[in-house]
Amino acid sequence: MNFETENIEFKVKYTEDLYKEIIAFANTDGGTVYIGIDNNGNVVGVDNLDEEYTKVTNGIRDAIMPDVTMFIKYSIDDGKIIKISVGEGAYKPYYLKGKGLKPNGVYVRQGTSSVQATFDKIRDMIKNTDGDEYEQMRSMEQEFTFENAKKAFNKYGVEFEENKYRTLGIKTQDGIFTNLATILSDQCKHTIKIAVFDDESNTIFKDNKEFDGSIFKQLEEAYSYLALCNKTEYVISGLERIEISEYPQIALREALVNAIVHRDYSYSGSIIINVNQSQMEFISIGGLPVGLSYEDIMNGISQPRNKRLADIFHRLHLVEAYGTGIRRIFKNYENSQEKPKIEITQNSFKLILPNMRNVLSDKSSTLSPQEQEIIKYVTKNGSISDGEIQTLLNIKKTRAYILIKAMKEKNLLYAQGRGENKRYFKKI
Repeated sequence: MNFETENIEFKVKYTEDLYKEIIAFANTDGGTVYIGIDNNGNVVGVDNLDEEYTKVTNGIRDAIMPDVTMFIKYSIDDGKIIKISVGEGAYKPYYLKGKGLKPNGVYVRQGTSSVQATFDKIRDMIKNTDGDEYEQMRSMEQEFTFENAKKAFNKYGVEFEENKYRTLGIKTQDGIFTNLATILSDQCKHTIKIAVFDDESNTIFKDNKEFDGSIFKQLEEAYSYLALCNKTEYVISGLERIEISEYPQIALREALVNAIVHRDYSYSGSIIINVNQSQMEFISIGGLPVGLSYEDIMNGISQPRNKRLADIFHRLHLVEAYGTGIRRIFKNYENSQEKPKIEITQNSFKLILPNMRNVLSDKSSTLSPQEQEIIKYVTKNGSISDGEIQTLLNIKKTRAYILIKAMKEKNLLYAQGRGENKRYFKKI
């Protein structure tokens, strides 16, 4: 025993530098630390052996997280050397309590040295220990506040106190914050980006917003912004005044909640919502969970990717029941000629809501398919001429005259100008 190896470390005396050696061995393949031997392998012994022994055992217990003591054995060799045998830990990564799950707090053994672990190495250790459920893995960040989460819980009459963190899945049984805590916290780094476009190919920006912070804050702010994008108009049909929104409010809400609850938070990208004159696209990272198909979700089968997060949203009545959100969206389009669409890839889930204004077919309206096409055209372009009606519907002049006359009598349209300059506008 006269040289250091991957599994042997010498220390002349006890210092706090000892902790990183213990952590490195526990995070790798185990090893032994000898206190009272210099770097050349010479035995120098330990002064005040009892005092140093107490410092070592208490320091390791208090300075290292999670508890590593069950993998450590202490002994005294030759009455003057403290021998610390460290087994490979079962709850990696172990780290300095004062530093946290960061490279300057996590060490691994590399040759005869204990070195800082990289972020990727730390993530790998967490994943290998905690499993693939991202929301229940230990978070690499541990400094959080939950002001917006408290407001959301209080709003819905649900208690949100520290003694509930473990039950909610925000903390592990050892008191370490999970990734779910990251998502709910005011420091959440995942965002929602909304872009409004002036063209249907989504190339000309009109406006864009990014919402950050706790997902409860993002939910409120993103929905309020989408509500501003959701114009409401009125159509007079006979004696009835019909309110027509571009998008059903329930469908908007369900689409937004679905994107938040089911996205894959192990990726850093944002939820993307694109808005143009014809549709809204809700794009979230992460395809369907393994084992689910498009047909399954349309039949109401649900397998939440983030079960704890879904449970919290259910507890706060932000979702009614698993598997109903998509069906509720389609239910709100049952009287529309154009239905929502779902496009799924391995790493993304896109839900497309058509603009109801452009596909008007409300049951309570007496509009015929041709009338709907005219209303759709006028809404998009502002007005329409006799010639444009004939071209749009591929009809003759007489049929166009009869159609326009009927729509004027229904107070759907009114005319301005004469002859070739005559144009028809929507009557609100």
